[in-house]
Amino acid sequence: MRETIPLFKVFMSDEAITAAASTLACGYITQGPRVKELEKDLGRVIGNDKILTVNSATSGLHLALHMLEIPAGSEVLTTAMTCTATNWPILANGLKIKWVDVDEKTMNMNLDDLESKLSPNTRAIMVVHWGGYPNDLTRLSEIQDKCELLYGHRPAIIEDCAHSFGSTFNGAPLGNHDNICVYSLQAIKHITSVDGGFMVFPNKDLYEKAKLLRWYGIDRENNKKDFRCEENIPQWGFKFHMNDVNASIGIENLKFAEKIISAHKDNAEYYDEHLVGVAQVSLLERKANRQSAFWIYSMLVEDKKGFMSHMKECGIIVSQVHERNDIHACASEFKSDLSNLDKVIPSLVSIPVGWWVSKEDREYIVDCIKRGW
Repeated sequence: MRETIPLFKVFMSDEAITAAASTLACGYITQGPRVKELEKDLGRVIGNDKILTVNSATSGLHLALHMLEIPAGSEVLTTAMTCTATNWPILANGLKIKWVDVDEKTMNMNLDDLESKLSPNTRAIMVVHWGGYPNDLTRLSEIQDKCELLYGHRPAIIEDCAHSFGSTFNGAPLGNHDNICVYSLQAIKHITSVDGGFMVFPNKDLYEKAKLLRWYGIDRENNKKDFRCEENIPQWGFKFHMNDVNASIGIENLKFAEKIISAHKDNAEYYDEHLVGVAQVSLLERKANRQSAFWIYSMLVEDKKGFMSHMKECGIIVSQVHERNDIHACASEFKSDLSNLDKVIPSLVSIPVGWWVSKEDREYIVDCIKRGW
């Protein structure tokens, strides 16, 4: 009997397990030299050395909004089609959500709708790159320009790159386009440190500010009366730092990043080639100036319930992956018309695409889809 093909699977190298044990045994397990090492390694991969690790991408998004010092009650334009980890930090910072509809061809934020919803109260834009497929960062910069022209202030853009380790826009990894970017190193992402994330900054000032605020506002390198007591803390902060145990795991798993991401992309390319034109299936957009890391492979199908039942019978796990955030009671006051999202939700589904999907697996998955449901 064929084994079930999972939608997600944790990648954990033997080297990561050994490194974690070594760190646990050394007696220094909180933020220390291994965290610094991971940050340097990530900087080389992203191509930007202004990187800080955090204990989760959610913490990173929370910190990004906090450090921008946006006035309470201001609006953050964001998508409802994402993990709640994207949007609950907006509420946690005392800010208001304004939902932006999706682009049916990508599941990313619809930039025409975004532009139409700019207002004097717009202070930030939260961008999610669905599945790892980058939104149009050039157009987003132009929308910032328009808001500044209309209302006298330029809203910050925060890129939620949780799906996007290995994605590029105009040939450069995300994190090199003048925005704050937050990546995830959570268990089932391309690269994991068990849990964790990292922030990428466009300038030194934001980097230095975040470095203080991720650990209570304490300058851990210079602000010391003795080895335990600090001098005056000008601005309070959080306990959002990563520890050396997680960093040890991340360092070793990161060495496999190229192989992992290449496998995701190769499987996605196979699906793009073999699912095009298949009855009841619509594929999402691909443009030459942006490369997806394909954390997930999403598509639109007719009779989604029937499709999911059929794939389950075939031993293939599929899912919508994230529930739309605007249906939850805690966000009810921000309800608005999202007609594109209403249209695509009944059809949206993701199939296994990761490094664990073999050539035989992907052929079987395509065959099961082509059989119909």
